[in-house]
Amino acid sequence: MDSPGRYEIERPRKRTAVCSQRSAKTVDPLRIELEEEEDGRWIAEVVDLPGVLAYGQSREEALARVETLALRVIADRLEHGERAPALNNLFAAA
Repeated sequence: MDSPGRYEIERPRKRTAVCSQRSAKTVDPLRIELEEEEDGRWIAEVVDLPGVLAYGQSREEALARVETLALRVIADRLEHGERAPALNNLFAAA
């Protein structure tokens, strides 16, 4: 915790994605920082995806919104041929 009202959510350290029967890759989780604003709203930011942040009336709402936005940004990047940093090792061609 950096300061009062500031929290970091840490997902499990590594997740294993099975790519084939012969190999498995690990994916680094995306780190989310949460902070309560002076007006009582919460802001959540995905540190690994610049510009991906969302407000919520509660901590849970901000977290749900930023996770949804992060998935949309990742999908948009993939659709436009860009690499998504969290998914670099998720898929492997056989």
